[in-house]
Amino acid sequence: MDALREVPANPTPGCEDCLRAGSTWVHLRACLSCGHVGCCDSSPKQHAFRHARVNPGHHIARSLEPGEGWAWCYTDEVFLRPA
Repeated sequence: MDALREVPANPTPGCEDCLRAGSTWVHLRACLSCGHVGCCDSSPKQHAFRHARVNPGHHIARSLEPGEGWAWCYTDEVFLRPA
């Protein structure tokens, strides 16, 4: 967890991969290791999950939805909330 970083509230206008491919998303997640913005598991392409799966150490993503302060660990499949 030493490599986790602060991610701005809205670093990109949408899912980076969906924007390139012209596809749609439901909600956005930001990788806390590199800042990659991907779409959630409810989205057709699930880019945040794919990013976590193919990039070792990039297993924690934060919700970018307004008013949400939680993160998700793809490895342990648990919600992480601020103390």
